Amino acid sequence: MNETAQQLPWWLPDPIIVFFIGFLALMYFMTIRPQQKRMKALQAMMDGLEKGDEVVAAGGIIGKIKDIKGPYVSIEVSENITFKLQKTAIANTLPKGTIASID
Repeated sequence: MNETAQQLPWWLPDPIIVFFIGFLALMYFMTIRPQQKRMKALQAMMDGLEKGDEVVAAGGIIGKIKDIKGPYVSIEVSENITFKLQKTAIANTLPKGTIASID
């Protein structure tokens, strides 16, 4: 054995393993966990949709929910003009009265 090489005590882990575990923990807290929180909030928003809610679709279309049937939503964007979209196409909900204040 080489005399210049230092031996680590048996209870001290290899520095490469410590670095790898630290890197995995950093990746979890910086990428995976925030994404899971966003998905959970988005799912809660989609589950809470009701008739009369004002929403913004992913394409930027603003409208009021007229009907909900399973995974589909009918959005009234103007008088007698409705679009049928998937619930997953809803990007955000708006406070009541937002559409009236824009017009």
